[in-house]
Amino acid sequence: MPILVTGGAGYIGSHTCVELLNAGYEIIVLDNLLNSKRESLNRISEITGKSFPFYKINLLNEGEIEQVFIENDIEAVIHFAGLKAVGESVRLPLRYYHNNITGTINLLNIMKKYDVNRLVFSSSATVYGMPEKVPISEEFPLKALNPYGRTKLMIEEILKDLFESDPNWSIALLRYFNPIGAHESGTIGEDPNGIPNNLMPFITQVAIGKMPELSVFGNDYQTADGTGVRDYIHVTDLAKGHLKALEKVASSQEIEAYNLGTGKGYSVLEMVEAFEVATGVPVPYKVVSPRPGDAAICFADASKAKRELQWTAEKSLRDMCEDSWRWQYNNPNGFDKNLIATGTGNPHLSKSGDFFNTKIE
Repeated sequence: MPILVTGGAGYIGSHTCVELLNAGYEIIVLDNLLNSKRESLNRISEITGKSFPFYKINLLNEGEIEQVFIENDIEAVIHFAGLKAVGESVRLPLRYYHNNITGTINLLNIMKKYDVNRLVFSSSATVYGMPEKVPISEEFPLKALNPYGRTKLMIEEILKDLFESDPNWSIALLRYFNPIGAHESGTIGEDPNGIPNNLMPFITQVAIGKMPELSVFGNDYQTADGTGVRDYIHVTDLAKGHLKALEKVASSQEIEAYNLGTGKGYSVLEMVEAFEVATGVPVPYKVVSPRPGDAAICFADASKAKRELQWTAEKSLRDMCEDSWRWQYNNPNGFDKNLIATGTGNPHLSKSGDFFNTKIE
């Protein structure tokens, strides 16, 4: 029976679809393509050599969701779909609450109706708010600081209540830290709309010449170089974590939260230096005012995932930088097929490993 992947055309969803197909799973993808591109699904098929059903559906339409369940004998759901920009959520809180929470409730209602009670939920480390210390474990207090984070936290609470009401459910709550990188083929990767909200696509767009310089938000934090420190995880490692969580929910009846991160923190300027060393491409930057609510240091304690899911991140920071640049170089305008770079030019990946051997790995 197939796995339903909501938001499967998106950045993390598409990489997870590749891992699922390569592992022998059947998949069905549901996505409204608001923050993703149809072309990413074509690329998934190119990478894996496999086809799969796709439904262009909005989770706010419960009838359309039900049609997917009527037409397919679904075994489990991996739920990525949702709006995800922190800044936009502050400007448009009602849109985020309605889309993310109502859409999830609609999905859960249909899952319950058709007796599909295995779920892997895409949560976020934003549910921890401003942690008082690091590394961050799953037992830390939960206090999201923006509407996007609160939608994730509220959905987690809804899922806990659902499990309490019916212990036949089995649910994994995956709290991501900072996904970066791309598939090693350079075929799929992160394709943000407008100015990137995340660091690595901002770096790669500066490197490719789409933007003049990187904005570094603050340089007076209590860190080694004054810039914020985060836990960056390769998106392929993150995708593999979903397969491990899927195995867990298939063999148990419980609800558990898991941090997915590397357990290491890198500053913004370390990331810039790492990218420059890996690719040989300079990244000019300027320091601007810090963003309200940004923590100085944030990285995961991922020991629970290692212990209970038998999962650990394997990709190095060098892999993350090289794969991000390969994707951007081969696709300077993302998934727009009419603007994809042609030719077989080398994406200028550096052969030097000194930085990674001494400061990173």
